[in-house]
Amino acid sequence: MNPYILLSQTPKQRVSDGLVTPILSGCEAATRQLVLIMPQLGDFDSLEYAWWLQRESDRLQTQGIVVRAVGIGDRASGQQFCAYTGFPSDCLFVDPTADLHQKLNLYPGLSLKLPILSVGQNAWLNLMLMCAGLGSPGTLAEVLRGYRGDRQAPQLIADEETIQATPLPPLKGSFFQWAGGKGFQRPFELATLRLRNMTEVLSHWKTYVPNSAYLTQRGATFLFDAQGNLLYQHYDKGILGFAANMSHPLSFL
Repeated sequence: MNPYILLSQTPKQRVSDGLVTPILSGCEAATRQLVLIMPQLGDFDSLEYAWWLQRESDRLQTQGIVVRAVGIGDRASGQQFCAYTGFPSDCLFVDPTADLHQKLNLYPGLSLKLPILSVGQNAWLNLMLMCAGLGSPGTLAEVLRGYRGDRQAPQLIADEETIQATPLPPLKGSFFQWAGGKGFQRPFELATLRLRNMTEVLSHWKTYVPNSAYLTQRGATFLFDAQGNLLYQHYDKGILGFAANMSHPLSFL
């Protein structure tokens, strides 16, 4: 099925008011519609993608792009996600069983099964293997990029901005200049932001992940024009692979 038709006809619970309504409701006047099918709301990819959307929010608004996102979790997961990331709760929908992901034939992640383990325990095992690069192409290279830095990517933390990523002490953006300058993604800069995300999720694990069965499920990105024609799509192939160009995740716009 055409993904636009499926998305326009699929109702999910909206985080802002708890109403079950079609995902694309209220998008009729948009020039373009950016639809994100996120993995678990406590996933690295979901939190990092939301951070980039906040960073580019003015550009999205100027271009008339309306954003809708669906993440795995329940309404409490969505509320915590929005409170932390600043993602607008009226644009976020939740799918507790990854039903939409399955209908879109998105990559479910590694699915090894040991009979002695429960569904949730098997999901944890597969997640750890994916973090090590098994069944998750590009993950290790992307983790390394977070520590090594990337001169093709923009500076992520402003010089006067302070980042609290436990167990590290509060760090100002200017701290990362010691690694070679400014105006680009410095070594350890992205890794620090990811550490902050990990601390947030582990501190509210049960809220973000009410059902661990879907830990490995990956997502996708779709961009449609006003008539519903597909302009761009990206299917995630692994952890930390939510964009074709991770240095500039929204460059396709």
